[in-house]
Amino acid sequence: MKSRILFFLVLSLPFTSLLSSCATMVVGAAVTTVDVIHSRRSPGAYIDDGAIELKVREFLIRDQELRKNAHVSVTSMNGIVLLSGEAPTVELRNKVGAKAKNVQSVRQIVNEIRIAGKTAFFSRANDTWLTSKVKTRLFQRTKLDATRVKVVSEYGNVYLMGLVTRAEAKAATHVVRGVNGVVRVVKVFEYTD
Repeated sequence: MKSRILFFLVLSLPFTSLLSSCATMVVGAAVTTVDVIHSRRSPGAYIDDGAIELKVREFLIRDQELRKNAHVSVTSMNGIVLLSGEAPTVELRNKVGAKAKNVQSVRQIVNEIRIAGKTAFFSRANDTWLTSKVKTRLFQRTKLDATRVKVVSEYGNVYLMGLVTRAEAKAATHVVRGVNGVVRVVKVFEYTD
């Protein structure tokens, strides 16, 4: 009897994994659908932004020198691409910017890559924590839909991206400046009014 139960459990594992994967895909698709519905970007722009980020990240992974020496984050919002992180030389910084500029659907590059060595894990973890604090504060203190603003933190600098009104941008910037740990707020907004 024990061997039959064990055999059944072993045979069931791939099926349960498949169900788990399907559930993950369904939830992921639902979250993406909600983002698209609430976003001021067109569905096409939403898809283009994902493709832009993917293509630039692919380049960063394939380039051995960049992979070894730089830490670069790529964020796209309505064809405006924010490059942030660190590169050891101006040449590498410019290389990333030039490659990103040549990706289809890119309208503008905001190259905020610092000339410095790769940051330590602790610094990146701190930036992740800062991003969480900023998103929470924006949600608590403004009426701005969180799906309309992307928040990126690098070395205490907080970048705000999105399609917003000038009033929304002003309110968001004011709130973010009050978050403990924010060194500088950089607006990469595109205005709808």
